[in-house]
Amino acid sequence: MHTPTTIGLGTWKSELGKVREAVRFAIEECSYRHIDCAAIYQNEAEIGEAFLTVFNGDKVKREDVFVTSKLWNDNHKPSRVEVACKQTLKDLQLDYLDLYLMHWGMSFPQDFSSGTATSAIFGQASVRDTWEAMKELVKNCLVKNIGVANFTGPMLFDLLTYAKVRPLMNQIELHPYLQQTDLVAFCLTEQIGVTAYSPLGSPGNMTAKGLPSLLDDETIVSIAKELSKTPAQVLLRWAVERDTVPIPKSVNPKRIVENITIDAFRLAEEHKKKISSLDRNLRFVNPIGWWKLPYFG
Repeated sequence: MHTPTTIGLGTWKSELGKVREAVRFAIEECSYRHIDCAAIYQNEAEIGEAFLTVFNGDKVKREDVFVTSKLWNDNHKPSRVEVACKQTLKDLQLDYLDLYLMHWGMSFPQDFSSGTATSAIFGQASVRDTWEAMKELVKNCLVKNIGVANFTGPMLFDLLTYAKVRPLMNQIELHPYLQQTDLVAFCLTEQIGVTAYSPLGSPGNMTAKGLPSLLDDETIVSIAKELSKTPAQVLLRWAVERDTVPIPKSVNPKRIVENITIDAFRLAEEHKKKISSLDRNLRFVNPIGWWKLPYFG
């Protein structure tokens, strides 16, 4: 398996005590073949327990599941990249990753605590420094592919001027309120896959921030009723039909089943036009609130 082409299971904010069974259930019972992880999610050790159970069984082979993880900002120094990757492999109880992403295009000092940041704090590595070190992970067979997350068009353009190993994937926030059509088109033209995180509009962030609920949007709800589907299924079908790979997070068995059960229907052109009209450039995930950093301008 060289690149994920199907819906994945996201694990951001998947609670300890629940994520192990969610991953096992998704792979063994629901035929998920793409699991998205990250060191900063602080649940990779429990996910590793699920992988150990699944891949030691007789239902699913390791090579049949595409596993992604991510390098956090405080490990961007070249001397830290392999150390961080090996720790993730140890936690996930895997011999290799299918894809390792640079989580954000910024470097933090190793002792940096993002929870206490009041201003942008700069690390000691450029994106190019980090990318060159990540390239060695492929050479050393620790990862099959490398890629990026949260990269803007100019960041990708710069990366492509020197990257001898091109990024397989750019993982970005994508949903009808933040469609990023030009960036998606650029990635696909350059044969860089696009993973859509928060494809349901990051429900966990909406209430806390007083932001609108995409799952309750009148247009989405209306289309869902017309098709006898859930709003989540409509959103995921829309993501797939854009040639992106959504990674909805859930630890709820019913939702895990629903999220991957979208192959039996298609959106009509009228539906797509209505959804296209919902774009409002609304980010649910923005570092300006965490690090006082205008990452997206």
